[in-house]
Amino acid sequence: MIGGETLDFEIRPNPQPVAAAERSALMANPGFGRIFTDHMVTVRYAEGKGWYDARVEARAPIPMDPATAVLHYAQEIFEGLKAYRAADGGVTMFRPDANANRFRASAQRMAMAPVPQRLFLDALEELIRIDRNWVPDDPEGSLYLRPFQYASEVFLGVKPSSEYLFLIIASPVGSYFKGGVQPVSVWVSRDYTRAAPGGTGAAKCGGNYAASLVAQAEAIEHGCDQVVFLDAAQQRYVEELGGMNVFYVFDDGTITTPPLTGTILPGITRESVMRLAADRGFTVREEQYSYDQWRADATSGRLREAFACGTAAVITPIGTIRDGDGEFTVADGKAGDVTMGLREQLVTIQRGTAPDPYGWVHRVL
Repeated sequence: MIGGETLDFEIRPNPQPVAAAERSALMANPGFGRIFTDHMVTVRYAEGKGWYDARVEARAPIPMDPATAVLHYAQEIFEGLKAYRAADGGVTMFRPDANANRFRASAQRMAMAPVPQRLFLDALEELIRIDRNWVPDDPEGSLYLRPFQYASEVFLGVKPSSEYLFLIIASPVGSYFKGGVQPVSVWVSRDYTRAAPGGTGAAKCGGNYAASLVAQAEAIEHGCDQVVFLDAAQQRYVEELGGMNVFYVFDDGTITTPPLTGTILPGITRESVMRLAADRGFTVREEQYSYDQWRADATSGRLREAFACGTAAVITPIGTIRDGDGEFTVADGKAGDVTMGLREQLVTIQRGTAPDPYGWVHRVL
């Protein structure tokens, strides 16, 4: 494990864990983010003291003063990653070190105390060990892990908090989209943008997602699964979906994804896909791609496939693209071979059923 600050965790087992029969019933059809494991991690921070009081304890509500800083100034960040049941019954995680690094980068952008990488990884492992029975055996299931941190100082002055609470909760999940893996429809937002240059677009903070919800609701009103945001400056170039990065596959063997210019979340799945695609012989480019060009290339057939990717959705084909002026489809709205090939390869590496030449899989148990 990569070095860094660490703490000894006090383990306080839940005195009333969910019974095995009830747990099995809940996990038979978990959905996404609806049910939770028996425990959570909590670690505190105070200026001049550092991180302390690391615990694994029963999952429970968090007492909070009405003047807690996060409620007023939104100093909050989070991560999302998954643990998988290995073929031998053990448990693995996928690239948790990358999540730890992004969590630190988000903290720095939000003027928060960064969690050391070693502490972040230890906390994940401690929670998985005590809640290992919540990791699904279902080949489509996983244990979704949600580390998050917020400003816990009780103070109404506008300044970075001097106290923070770092927590991890876990939720057994199935497929992100109802109906499993099939092409999704997306709505191109013309009235809202996700992030602007100099803003918090590259940080995984709750405010970015709050700002996207009205546009996501608009997408659903128009019969779409997800929203697509264009750049704030010109409302011309595609940036990302509400919670996922986007890729384009062309007829000349190239794959394009929007560049990381500070307004797009640097997705860990995005980076993994770029590596896999390059090793499969594709030329992968990070470059701006306009919405008008997307429509023109889909119409001409130059664009063969489009897909979204992220921890929750993994890799999901995009079929229909819609806006106020109409709609068009990519590859007749069907899932493409490149998209599904990359998805299969990534999923098999994540679940340990294929070789991992990249060292991405982290063994826990």
